[in-house]
Amino acid sequence: MACALCSVDFDLIELPIAPHDESLALCATCHAAATGEISDAPHWQCLHEAIWSTDAATQVLAYRLLKALPEAPWARDLLEIAYLDPATLEWAEAATPSASDIVHRDSNGAVLGAGDNVVLIKDLPVKGAGFTAKRGTPVRNISLVQDNDGQIEGRVEGQRIVILTKFVKKTG
Repeated sequence: MACALCSVDFDLIELPIAPHDESLALCATCHAAATGEISDAPHWQCLHEAIWSTDAATQVLAYRLLKALPEAPWARDLLEIAYLDPATLEWAEAATPSASDIVHRDSNGAVLGAGDNVVLIKDLPVKGAGFTAKRGTPVRNISLVQDNDGQIEGRVEGQRIVILTKFVKKTG
């Protein structure tokens, strides 16, 4: 028997794939990611094959792990071309948070909504734009990053940037 995702054949751990009664044998690395945090690493290239598996449970777990890697362009691209039949897709999304489950909050805990106005509470260097957004800078008509409750988007000095919610305060 080998890991359902990466084919490693030692130290396997059974993981139930909720909400169905099926389970998969996973290596310690894949099991840790499936039950906790995941970050982009070469190990996850195994998802290129796993998402195309003929086993629905393997497809479901691969889909969920790819969704957990929104910062990885290759994972987003793979999700765009992946095909899961409707029943398998429903299963895969059954345990993943939907956009309605995600609540964006500012540094004081106030709930943020699309179109709100915020003020920066810290000087923030803007990578790739060559300027620093100064404390007190207003950001009007923000957009919410749908899959990450810790990020919003807004326009500062004519540039559309991603801002961490812990560095903003909601205004009016």
